[in-house]
Amino acid sequence: MIEVKNVKKFYGKGEGLNEVLKGVNLEIEDGSCSVILGASGSGKSTLLNVMSGLESPSEGQVIYDGCDISRFTEKELTAFRKNKVGFIFQQYYLLPNLNVDKNVKMGADLVGNKDYGEIIEAVGLGEKRNKYPAVLSGGEQQRVAIARALAKKPEVLFLDEPTGALDEKTGRGVLNFILTLQKQLNFTMVMVTHNQNISQTSNKVFKMNSGLIENVYTNDRIKNAYEIDW
Repeated sequence: MIEVKNVKKFYGKGEGLNEVLKGVNLEIEDGSCSVILGASGSGKSTLLNVMSGLESPSEGQVIYDGCDISRFTEKELTAFRKNKVGFIFQQYYLLPNLNVDKNVKMGADLVGNKDYGEIIEAVGLGEKRNKYPAVLSGGEQQRVAIARALAKKPEVLFLDEPTGALDEKTGRGVLNFILTLQKQLNFTMVMVTHNQNISQTSNKVFKMNSGLIENVYTNDRIKNAYEIDW
């Protein structure tokens, strides 16, 4: 379980102090699919960064199975990110001078995973493993990024607007693929989005506004990516 307890995040100081997170509390169950929903500027991406160990909270605690990572040193946080979590962002962050195989291998090498080829096949890029990012479509590049994240075999997968840069057809396909893999592999998934419709694909929704969680609800019926409006 992930527990976020009274987390605050400040940037700047004095008159320039900007309080982005103002005392956030939430819990994420193991193996669940959760969405952090909110408009631009609500603090949702900052919360994702703090929850995943990319940033440390200014105040409060982030606890994984009883272990408070907010007290970790930078070295300990690096090891935590390496061994526990995966990331998928709106931008793909692929290395243009590496082909599909080698981009995915980068993630696999972090944990000594020799079977990463199975992930490439699973995302439907087996025939393109020797292709470079420049000749891939946006959806294919995002699938490479997904494969790279999953090649680490993370316990928790964090996603920040993963379909934000994709057209509707490609976005639905990518989202459907991610959701299907989450069910098959049973990893914990936390996704940030501003899209109310996408939140219908999750177990639980945390709605953010002005640096706080203003509402938490569960979906009685979880929809797939092809059932929601876009």
